[in-house]
Amino acid sequence: MLDSIKDIVRKSSIHVCIVNCGGCNGCDVECVALLSPRYDLEQYGIYVHNNPREADVLLLTGAVTEQWRENLKRVYDKAPEPKIVVAIGNCPQSGDVFNQEGGHVYAPASDFVPVDAAVSGCPPRPSEILEAILAVGPQAIADRGREKR
Repeated sequence: MLDSIKDIVRKSSIHVCIVNCGGCNGCDVECVALLSPRYDLEQYGIYVHNNPREADVLLLTGAVTEQWRENLKRVYDKAPEPKIVVAIGNCPQSGDVFNQEGGHVYAPASDFVPVDAAVSGCPPRPSEILEAILAVGPQAIADRGREKR
């Protein structure tokens, strides 16, 4: 019964999971701002989950640190097909200020998982993050044979 209810909700919505791989948390704050009344992420049918097994889109924030090199791939493998990844901010794309010689930051994140879209900025605006989710999220639903209502 519970699974059938979940399927009904999932057919008409986009589910995202925020994955922080290390960094200053600036991009995470901007992602959380999407839940505020100003941006109201849920009005677009987008819901945030802590579990990658329930996500259509993985929002990747922060530079890939030593601890996350293998964990990122593990989290990515747990997400259902198709696996849509959006790199949020400069850190997953280049390591930004954390990527220094002799450091333990590995950039870009696309070396570890395929990245479908990227939002540049340090940190990017919530509206830019929302645009990126809306650009790739409906495709994830369509690829699964579901249609956005």
